[in-house]
Amino acid sequence: MQGTFDTARISNYTLPVPVIQKGDLLSIIVYSDNPQATILYNQAGGNAGSSTGQSGAQTGGYLVDGEGNIQFQGIGSLHVDSLTKPELIALLNSKLQEYLKNPYYNIRFLNYKITLVGDVAKPGTYTIPSERVNIVEAIGLAGDLNITARRDNILIIREQNGKRQFGRIDLTKPDIFNSPFYQLQQNDMVYVDLGKQKVAASDQTTLRNITIVTSIVSTIAIVISVLRR
Repeated sequence: MQGTFDTARISNYTLPVPVIQKGDLLSIIVYSDNPQATILYNQAGGNAGSSTGQSGAQTGGYLVDGEGNIQFQGIGSLHVDSLTKPELIALLNSKLQEYLKNPYYNIRFLNYKITLVGDVAKPGTYTIPSERVNIVEAIGLAGDLNITARRDNILIIREQNGKRQFGRIDLTKPDIFNSPFYQLQQNDMVYVDLGKQKVAASDQTTLRNITIVTSIVSTIAIVISVLRR
């Protein structure tokens, strides 16, 4: 990176909290001090946990529908769109504390993944178990940028509430920490553009291949013409 870092600003950087969106898939496992009663509030295959804190089995997950709701086991419809995990826990407590002793929850995003394409070493889709990743860490997951990649114009494509947003990151500038796209969100797509030299080389290769194919086709046509005489 080029330029001078404002270390005070970086040290005061606050990580954004993941927010539930329409289309998210949530794993919500309920635990309490009375596990038999807890069974009612877990999906089939889940573990109605006790106060021991043992992990539950992976469930199919709750899909947040187009209205921002989930159909929660034993409760019914809950509006969860735009909630953080702590806010969802508060909502569940308001519904379940009457029926369960000391309820608590294991909540995870099952669809917290990002996709990196373009001029990176290992393009693909990556699941983020920690539910927190920034653009630099994401590039590391993809094996770093190729030497020919553009570092000053990385495109992030993000969908929120059915609307597509576009942001650009310049890795050569220290102010990337101020960008709302520095910290990635679930389902973000990152596109790393090709450098001018690679684009030119690619164009030359394409032109050469077209020339070769054209020559082969012309030769075949001449041979067929001669054989037909």
